[in-house]
Amino acid sequence: MVLINGKTGDKISIQDRGLQYGDGVFETIAHRNNKAEFLEQHLSRLIEGCKVLSIAFEQIETLREELERVFQSLEDQTAVIKIIITRGTGRRGYFSDNTEIPTRIISSHPFPSHPEQYQTEGVLLRFCEQTLSTNSRLASIKHLNRLEQVLARNEWDDPDIPEGIMSDDEDNIIEGTMSNIFIVEEGKLFTPVVTRAGIAGVMRAQVIQLATRSGLSVQERTITRRQLAEAEEVFVCNSIIGIWPVYAISNKMYPVGFITQFLQKALAECDK
Repeated sequence: MVLINGKTGDKISIQDRGLQYGDGVFETIAHRNNKAEFLEQHLSRLIEGCKVLSIAFEQIETLREELERVFQSLEDQTAVIKIIITRGTGRRGYFSDNTEIPTRIISSHPFPSHPEQYQTEGVLLRFCEQTLSTNSRLASIKHLNRLEQVLARNEWDDPDIPEGIMSDDEDNIIEGTMSNIFIVEEGKLFTPVVTRAGIAGVMRAQVIQLATRSGLSVQERTITRRQLAEAEEVFVCNSIIGIWPVYAISNKMYPVGFITQFLQKALAECDK
């Protein structure tokens, strides 16, 4: 199902600034067991992203009503729901006076099929050559400009490697092409800071919250390739895959450790 400003269809104006300039934000939500998981967290980040981009999005209640229509159409289906908000249509050129109503796009998609062993035995990752640009204003939010991730993900076509690791221009580890990354070091949990590059994922926030509630030490910091290589455990996460342990990055092997398994269990049992 696709809704564009509340109407079914699959066409937007060629003058839409989301198409012309990537001027907008998006969220990707898992719909499982008749529920959109972490919906409020996703909507909160959507609103925050609009504020950062100065998009005058005031149609949150309308968006909620449209989402409910999509939920009802899915019934008990497992699916991926994507929400896109653009600045709307406008004249040619970068300037916008924000008088146009933002465009709302909601679409549902089949849930991706991943091998079950990704959850139990872990996944193989690789390093990407494409780096992430630093931009303190755009960092953390999920804006529509994803060319760096597109270029990184198209560096390989090996079905045995489901994800790649991206670094900034200083070779610090930031995230995966579609996920956030965590490492365990001396029994403590660390994840890269994303104030200059990367996305502050909804699942990343949930993992930090679950770890903190459980008494685990968790810290956001700069993570180098050497620190990644010396980690005791590594895992990646996002709202669709949950938590994937990492058993190897290129030729470096890692165990599927206790903390990763503990957080997987805590995530499975938490209120989504």
